Amino acid sequence: MQIRYEAEHCRSAAYDGEKRIGVAEFDARDGRWSITHTEVDPAYGGQGIARRLIEEIVAEARRAGKKIVPLCSYPEKMMRGREEYTDVLAD
Repeated sequence: MQIRYEAEHCRSAAYDGEKRIGVAEFDARDGRWSITHTEVDPAYGGQGIARRLIEEIVAEARRAGKKIVPLCSYPEKMMRGREEYTDVLAD
């Protein structure tokens, strides 16, 4: 299992070998990254892949000095109200 940040596609993606099994996509506008979609192949559910996909975007946003708007329900639930994300969440 490998998680890759793919800047050219505005996403992080999970791969099992060459097969893409999950993705978290964001829209980069106005200095903010809005996470719009998170999806993991149901056959790989329950392994924490969605969390790892979001964490990869968070790490890249921190490096780039960007703020995140979690529009998708999964990152919204994961990030809102959690102290470890206050530095990267957009107001």
